[in-house]
Amino acid sequence: MLSDKMMNILKYKIWYLVFSAVLLVPGIFFITKYGLKLSIDFTGGSILTYQVKNSDKNVEQEVRTVFSSKNTEVLMVKVDKNDVTKVTVRAKSIEVSVNEEIKTLLAEKFKDLDFKQESFQTVGPAIGAETTKNAFLSLTWASIGILLYIAFAFRNVPKPYSSFKFGISAIVAMLHDAIMVIGIFSILGHYFKIEVDGLFITALLTIIGFSVHDTIVVFDRIRENLRKLPRTMSFEEVANYSVVETLSRSLATSFTVMITLFSLYMLGGETIRTFVLAMLVGIVSGTYSSIFTATPLVVIWENLKRNT
Repeated sequence: MLSDKMMNILKYKIWYLVFSAVLLVPGIFFITKYGLKLSIDFTGGSILTYQVKNSDKNVEQEVRTVFSSKNTEVLMVKVDKNDVTKVTVRAKSIEVSVNEEIKTLLAEKFKDLDFKQESFQTVGPAIGAETTKNAFLSLTWASIGILLYIAFAFRNVPKPYSSFKFGISAIVAMLHDAIMVIGIFSILGHYFKIEVDGLFITALLTIIGFSVHDTIVVFDRIRENLRKLPRTMSFEEVANYSVVETLSRSLATSFTVMITLFSLYMLGGETIRTFVLAMLVGIVSGTYSSIFTATPLVVIWENLKRNT
């Protein structure tokens, strides 16, 4: 039996799963209705960044007018005002010669504002399609590899318990984290025009690995305790004992990673900000799901088996 002094974390196992489901609903809605706002890494096109001094001019309108004069379709103009005004333009593919003409016209319009072009990048539609294909293949192979590994790692779980249930529960927790991150970025893309690029896929694969790693730590402790603890203890009691044992370690590990990621988000620059934000969301979700999604799921599954 559980000690009276030990936290009974799994007492509310049903509510943990309900809470997880509720958190996923908005994200799933936005994914199905709006999808993700994809960068030129996936769609192809040109992205240009400029810098000018802050002024009262309608910078966005001036930029759009110049691009329109060169018959160049603008997909998005983002203006960020800080110490200086930074303008990011996303457009259909632009030739180098056209870029030079646009730059000359903008320099004339903003000649008193220290105008300069910071970057110009073009990705062809074929490269964008290849990036999308490779992204899906990476996620598919990673998921298959993780499932096979878990099935192998837990093959010696004491009978009558099944490694299959551990594996499926871990995969569900992994999918929970992936959907959580994708859903949040779908919401951010819809309301704040935040785009996902190739680094987002890298972040997603890293999050999947972290999620499964954290879940395996808990599950491995359950497997060990099933052998060591008295057989009079139920599976739920053993699982709760194991979660309590690993809780401080999981929280400490995740907290130190989050401190590092938060520092990178604040100081790392614009180019990696989406990657770092995705990682932050994924680490928080992964820490939660390993304790409050994967473990309750396998406990409920075993309880259902026992009651049938």
